[in-house]
Amino acid sequence: MEPITADSPGLWNKLVYMLSQVIVGLSHLFKNNYGLGILCFTIIMRLILVPLYHFQMKNSEKMQMMQPEVKALREKYASRDPETQEKLGKELEKLNQKYDMNKWAGILPLLIQLPILTALYQAILRTKALTTGNFLWMELGKSDPFFILPILAAVAMWYSTYLMQVSSGNKSVATTVMQYAMAGMMFLIMMGLPSAVSLYMATANVFTIGQMLLLNNPYQKQQDRKEKELKEKELEHRLEKARRNPRGKKRK
Repeated sequence: MEPITADSPGLWNKLVYMLSQVIVGLSHLFKNNYGLGILCFTIIMRLILVPLYHFQMKNSEKMQMMQPEVKALREKYASRDPETQEKLGKELEKLNQKYDMNKWAGILPLLIQLPILTALYQAILRTKALTTGNFLWMELGKSDPFFILPILAAVAMWYSTYLMQVSSGNKSVATTVMQYAMAGMMFLIMMGLPSAVSLYMATANVFTIGQMLLLNNPYQKQQDRKEKELKEKELEHRLEKARRNPRGKKRK
């Protein structure tokens, strides 16, 4: 790849150069420590994206709430003929409006982060200071020789998807397989990329875990669900007991 400069033509090159200069500028604050510059850049970017992730979490909660109604509609309109499926589509659209669902909320953070990650990757490869910089045991322009950052990125990915399952209460064989598959793919991809990119992803994934625990504590939601289920069972038990022993029934 050609080195990136202020004179590089094209809108994409302008974005890559801008990210390059932001990281270099942040690194100067840490006495030209480019690893710390990338860490600082990652945290700033994730802080900017916090409102978007919060919106995504709220959207996921709405999706969870509407699932029983979605299931009921699919059972009601189970026939595969075009007329029935059209009715199902209209009913699902009404349900989305009822819950104010946004179908793009689930993938919007990824759509925003993907070009940033791609631009960051190019910024690292096309900026001499970043390709020759060192941080801890790594040369930022080369892959992590001990695979520590790829492992950290993969484990953080695994735990963040696990927290999503805890939050939603939707754990199945399929979601568990996806959880491990995503972590495995993260490791395989990161182990071949420059350490600077692995540093970005590992930091971003760890930040996501902290963000979920602080803004949308999955364990608290799990506890709330258990308490709700317990109360529902107790109520059902009392109702069943009342049906068996109605008031006014004379005992022999």
